[in-house]
Amino acid sequence: MDVTIFLWILVATLVDSFIALIGAFTLFLNENLGKKIIDALIAFSAGSILAGAFFHLVAESLEKLTSQVVFLLLISGFSLFFIIERYFWWHHCHKSKCEVHPVGYLVLLGDGLHNFIDGGAIAASFFVSVPFGLLTTLLILSHEVPQELGDFAILVGSGYSKVKALLFNLISQLTSVIGGILVYFLGSFPKVVDFLLPLAAGGFIYISASDLIPELHREPNRWRSFVSFLLFLAGLIFVIVLKFLIEYH
Repeated sequence: MDVTIFLWILVATLVDSFIALIGAFTLFLNENLGKKIIDALIAFSAGSILAGAFFHLVAESLEKLTSQVVFLLLISGFSLFFIIERYFWWHHCHKSKCEVHPVGYLVLLGDGLHNFIDGGAIAASFFVSVPFGLLTTLLILSHEVPQELGDFAILVGSGYSKVKALLFNLISQLTSVIGGILVYFLGSFPKVVDFLLPLAAGGFIYISASDLIPELHREPNRWRSFVSFLLFLAGLIFVIVLKFLIEYH
C-alpha cells in the first residue's frame, strides 16, 4: 500500500466532504444574487463534468479495458444513478424555493450513497496518477457546489433549522471519505480500480444530462440563456484544455 496515495485520497475526499458547508454562504446573500451565482455554477459544472466523463474517465478506461466493457460499465453507472434518484427520491433543487420537497432523510440517504460513489471515483483516479486524481476531484467539486447549495435549500424547506441542515448535509457528505478509503484498500486489486472509472463516468453523464442541463432549459430569458450556454462551453473547454496540459506538460 502506498501511503502517499492514501494521504492524497484522504485530503481530496475531506475537501469534497466539507463542501457540504457551502450552504452557509447563502446566509449572507440576498435571494436574487444567490440564484444568479447558483445558475452560473450549474451551467459551468454541466459542461465540465460532461467533458470530464468523456475526455478524462472514459479516455483513461479505454486504455485499460476493451471498448465493450467500458461502455457496458458506463451504461451501468448511468443506470445506477438513475435508480438512486428514483428509489431514494434524490431530487436536487437548485432554487431557493423548490416545487418538490422530498422527505429530508431520503434526500440525505440518496446523497450519502452518491457521495460514497464519488469518494470511490476520487480514490480510483489517484491510483492512475496524482494529476489524474486532482482533475477528477476538481470535476466532482464543480458539481458538488451547486448540488450542496440545492440540498441545503431542500432541507431547510423540509423543516430543518439552518444549523441542522448544515450538520446533516456534512454527515451525508462524509460518506465520500468512507468510499475513498474503501477503494484505497481495494486498490491492491488493479482491475477493481479500472472498472470504477467508467462507472463513475456514467454517473457524471447522468448528473449533467438529467440534473444540471434541464435546469438551464428552464431559463426563459434569451440573453441569460445564451450566457448559460457560454458558461456551459467554458466548462467543456476548461476540462479539455486542463486534460491536455496535464498529459503533455
